[in-house]
Amino acid sequence: MFLSALIAATLLPMGSELILLALMDQGLSPWWLWCWATVGNVGGSMINYLIGYWAGASRVNHWRNQRWWLRANSWFNQYGYGTLLLAWLPVIGDPLTLLAGLARLKWYWVLLLVFVGKAGRYALLVLGWGAV
Repeated sequence: MFLSALIAATLLPMGSELILLALMDQGLSPWWLWCWATVGNVGGSMINYLIGYWAGASRVNHWRNQRWWLRANSWFNQYGYGTLLLAWLPVIGDPLTLLAGLARLKWYWVLLLVFVGKAGRYALLVLGWGAV
């Protein structure tokens, strides 16, 4: 569960939700699966953050006047760190954490907000599975 969630949160195309549901269907503890899925998914997001952070110094200077960079930077400045609560969303979530690194956002806020969003998403899956 951990590895699938970790890979799913990086820029590589993969999902972990079906694996979580399949493992719960096999009788594994929903609580432990939630823990491992959350930790793995947050870990993958932090890998994206670190890639952006380490690439940031040279890339930001190169991208400074690029239209998409100005738009992304403006979005972060307008909506702040709270946008990272959306890191669980498909398609835009993974690039959000990469952009957070490029923008040099504080790692502890990134970690906290990404954790809250991703833990909530997996909690809804676990609770929804239990309701079925």
